[in-house]
Amino acid sequence: MRARAQLRLRERYGSWAVVTGASDGIGRAFAQRLAEAGVNVVLVARRTELLDAVAGDLAATHGVQARAISADLATEAGVGEVVDCTRHLDVGLLVTAAGFGTSGPFVDGNLAEELAMIDVNCRAVAALTHAFARRFVERRRGGIVLMSSLVAFQGVPRAANYAATKAYVQSFAEALRLELKPFGVDVIATAPGPVHSGFAARASMNMGLAQKPRVVASATLDALGRVGTVRPGWLAKLLELSLKLLPRWGRVRMMAIVMTGMTKRRAGDRGHA
Repeated sequence: MRARAQLRLRERYGSWAVVTGASDGIGRAFAQRLAEAGVNVVLVARRTELLDAVAGDLAATHGVQARAISADLATEAGVGEVVDCTRHLDVGLLVTAAGFGTSGPFVDGNLAEELAMIDVNCRAVAALTHAFARRFVERRRGGIVLMSSLVAFQGVPRAANYAATKAYVQSFAEALRLELKPFGVDVIATAPGPVHSGFAARASMNMGLAQKPRVVASATLDALGRVGTVRPGWLAKLLELSLKLLPRWGRVRMMAIVMTGMTKRRAGDRGHA
C-alpha cells in the first residue's frame, strides 16, 4: 500500500517538489517523505548549514536530487529568490510548511514580530502559491499543500494573530481547490493538532500530547488529490470532534482555557516552524 502511494506522488505530480520550512519539523518530514517516493526536492529555509545537511542526507539516502535555497520568506526578496531559482525545474508540487507562531496576549507582543508572522504565514504563502499555481495551470497538473491548523477554525486567545493567519490559509485553500481543479491542480489544507517539533519550544508553549511530524506529512500526501482538508492522525481527529460539539463562541472559550495552560512565554518570544 505504501509503495503504491509513493509511486502515485511521482506519477501524478512529476519529478520535482518545493518544500518550504524544510530544515526542521513538519517541513523536513515532508521532504523526507517525498524523497522516499523518488521525488527530487528543493528545500527552502533560513538556516543554511542545517538545510545543506538535510539536502545531503536525502540525496545520499534516497538517491534523489536535493537542492537547498537559503531564503527569508518574511521578505519579498526571499520569496523572489525561491521563484527565480526554480524556474528551470519542472516543479509539480509545492509544500508551504514554513511558518512560525507566538503565544501570549497580543497587546503584550512585539508588533514587528507579529507583522513578520503575517508576512511568512500569509503573504509568502500567497506569493509562492500564485507563482507556482500559474506554472501548474500551464502544465495542466500539479499539487499544492497549505499548512492550516486546528486553531484555524475559531479565534484562539493567547494565540490570536497566529490563529488568524491559519484561518487565512484554511479559507485560501478551500477556495483555490475549486478554482484550480479544472486545470488538474490539487490543493489541500492540512490541519494538524499539536506536533512534536522545535515550534513549541521556540514559541514557549508546552505541548505534552502531540503527534510526530512524519504522521502529518504522510497523512497529508496520501490525502492530496482526494480531499480538500485533512486532519492528520488520531489526535487531530479527536480534538476536532471535541470542539465540533461546541458553538463557535464555546470553541473560542475552550481554546482560551487550553492556551492558558500551554503558554508560559515572556513577551517577545517567538517560535519558527
